[in-house]
Amino acid sequence: MFWKEKSLIQLSASEWESLCDGCGKCCLVKLEDPDTFEVAYTACSCSLLDIEKVQCQKYENRFEAVPECLKITPENIEKLDYLPSSCAYRLVAKGEDLPEWHHLISGELGLVHSLGKSVADWCVPIDQVDEDDLVDMIIEIED
Repeated sequence: MFWKEKSLIQLSASEWESLCDGCGKCCLVKLEDPDTFEVAYTACSCSLLDIEKVQCQKYENRFEAVPECLKITPENIEKLDYLPSSCAYRLVAKGEDLPEWHHLISGELGLVHSLGKSVADWCVPIDQVDEDDLVDMIIEIED
């Protein structure tokens, strides 16, 4: 349980990456209210997200392909309070336990999907949605 033995900054790049549960919720398009700054999730995913696999199709070059792509780091995780409360990065940053379905606990990479904890098969790529319809795509994220 390396995530309990080390601080976030002490994690190797591969340890940090392995914390991701693969839910894909960070890849959902978010809208920010200009008055309240409240962030709302939509049922639209980044155009790079392979919805069936819930994987970025250009992960290594995602920031070049989508400049607004969110980079989650040990340095910024505590400021990203709009990420789902089930996000492993948030949980570890708070010193909390990973959920039982997390692959580092269960040993099953696909459990996040089979339990419906991911965006697999229900989100829509942003390039298939008219910008005027985005507000109609706002959803509540379940953890």
